[in-house]
Amino acid sequence: MEAPSSSDQYRSSSSSAGSPSAAAAAGRRYYFPRPGRPISFEDSPDWGDDITAAGPQSHTLTSASLASSAYPSPSPSLAEPPAPTFRERKVAGATLVWKELTVSVRDGGRRYCSGRAVRGSSGYALPGTLTVVMGPARSGKSTLLRAIAGRLRGAERMYGEVFVNGTKSPLPYGSYGYVDRDDVLIESLTVREMLYYSALLQLPDVFSSKKAAVDDAVAAMSLGDYADKLIGGHCFAKRLPTGERRRVSIARELVMRPHVLFIDEPLYHLDSVSALLLMVTLKKLASTGCTVIFTMYQSSTEVFGLFDRICLLSNGNTLFFGETLACLQHFSNAGFPCPIMQSPTDHFLRAINTDFDRIIAMCKNLQDDQGDFSSVSMDTAVAIRTLEATYKSSAESASVESMIAKLTEKEGPYLKAKGRASDAARVGILTWRSLIIMSRDWKCFWSRLVLYMLLALSIGTMFIDIGHSLSSVVVRVSAIFVFVSFVILLSVCGVSAHIDEIKIYSHEDANLHSGTSVFLLGHFLSSIPFLFLLSISSSLVFYFLIGLRNEFNFLMYFIITIFTCLLANEALMMILAYIWLETYKCTLTLICLYVIMMLVAGYFRIREAIPSAVWNYPLSYISLHTYAVQGLVENEYVGTSFAVGATRTIPGVQAVRGSYDISSSTGAKWVNLVVLLLMAVGYRVVLYILLRLDVRRHVRLGKVSWPSIHSGAAPK
Repeated sequence: MEAPSSSDQYRSSSSSAGSPSAAAAAGRRYYFPRPGRPISFEDSPDWGDDITAAGPQSHTLTSASLASSAYPSPSPSLAEPPAPTFRERKVAGATLVWKELTVSVRDGGRRYCSGRAVRGSSGYALPGTLTVVMGPARSGKSTLLRAIAGRLRGAERMYGEVFVNGTKSPLPYGSYGYVDRDDVLIESLTVREMLYYSALLQLPDVFSSKKAAVDDAVAAMSLGDYADKLIGGHCFAKRLPTGERRRVSIARELVMRPHVLFIDEPLYHLDSVSALLLMVTLKKLASTGCTVIFTMYQSSTEVFGLFDRICLLSNGNTLFFGETLACLQHFSNAGFPCPIMQSPTDHFLRAINTDFDRIIAMCKNLQDDQGDFSSVSMDTAVAIRTLEATYKSSAESASVESMIAKLTEKEGPYLKAKGRASDAARVGILTWRSLIIMSRDWKCFWSRLVLYMLLALSIGTMFIDIGHSLSSVVVRVSAIFVFVSFVILLSVCGVSAHIDEIKIYSHEDANLHSGTSVFLLGHFLSSIPFLFLLSISSSLVFYFLIGLRNEFNFLMYFIITIFTCLLANEALMMILAYIWLETYKCTLTLICLYVIMMLVAGYFRIREAIPSAVWNYPLSYISLHTYAVQGLVENEYVGTSFAVGATRTIPGVQAVRGSYDISSSTGAKWVNLVVLLLMAVGYRVVLYILLRLDVRRHVRLGKVSWPSIHSGAAPK
């Protein structure tokens, strides 16, 4: 079937392509990587016998990898020598087939809504090729990608079949990599460190192989010039460019040397040059034998020339699956030939994107030099139905079904799950990584230390030389309350760091690099040195400037109480960071909570006089300030006495009770410390439950519209 002149005349400025008919004459064939250096995916399975070409007389366009012949790559290194018609060669990688794949999304209740994010999609991806899922926004691109990868969320249900190397089975751990649309990177690490810690989390305990895997990933994504640069930059250097950040996200998945690589919107937020460079890099990666599947909204002419196969979606319906040039032929057959001077993807999206109807309605009287504003005069809904009907009755659709049947009739080698690091090793890795992040993140950590020292100096110098008389009791209690309140309040400096930790955990947990228990334990252990540094530095300054009891055991109780209070507060901040995932909302919520905790702590009004409903029960009993201030005041005044006149003395507890309610028991302060410790543990248990529910099982709690940790909640 020869392409009409309208498709034949269209050519990329960077490609000298032959006609589609000439490409078809080469016969139906697989993509075979050219001989050379052994591929870097050493543990990829080999097919026992490969599917070879059917013969030179075949002139269908569906099973050939025509993108590399019809659209030569802009890079000379990617040019392939002419391959013989018949060739026996083992192909590393994995073959994916999806058959009549439908994904429904549950909307609120238990039943699944009648609308489908993806409807009856069928296709395949072969080793050594680039397969793109393209379509307008909310067409089901990302949903289809997640369905093929086996990463559907809790509200999504899949119908249909997915085959891996001819076997109906999910992709095991380590056999595939999945790159989300948004880059979730650690700004305080260099590129090499980022990849190395990712390798430590993913691979078993063989350090030499991990370094080699990192070097291979850096080379594969052409990151050599940026390997030792900080991702987020610093005061004397800029942050990593957007294109290179995207490469780092992809390289992070390459350290496992996967057989299949899924990428959601690889060109998201990239300019045309960065997009082309990234796609050329992915083309080189595919030439090693890796199966690459990705989604895309739109591309330039040069980028379009690098694709091997395209799956075109609109409103969840498959309008075409096959070779890139065959897609141009398909649109021409349906009555929508691509104009000579227009990009193919622009033309595809113009025909199937219903948003253009509104533009045409607003600009119906606008005409350019060539006539109508739109190159497609038909209504978009009609165009979509026409393209879908044309594809279902076309030879391309029949050829795709034939190829799917051939790829699934015989089972290939079963992909085995790869080994991974032990939980104990991952806890150690996460702890050490977090310590490095804290040591370099001066905005969230070192600035907080400076503020704590300034706070201690300010309060200490304001309340200096208050003496130890009976009249100093109220002033000293005020100083303790102010110190505890502002130490907790200044913790909001670390909100953004906690949000970044949650996002990093979400990505690593989704890719099975980490786990809820591993993350929480690693975060807890790494926070201990920093929080203890904050506690001991600020407490020493405040303690001696105020002139509290000059005994070592009372000093240590003061430091441990402040440390435990900060430990509980960090867990509370993590819960709110998880809920909001936004610095402004989380900070505002924390400040409101701290103000309420201060009001019910018993300083402004003794707890016995606070109204019982709400304020006393339960707010005063869940306030950090209540137990911290009460314990520190008991530490200072239980067991002391003050002289009243020449012969009479009163105990310190009685002197304090006029301004603050404390217990006279010597063990009461330890009860307050234990309560703070239980709150620190309890908040982390709550965080563990929330993470397990929302990240592991992807369950939306109630009907509250919480921001999703995973980008792109709507089908795309």
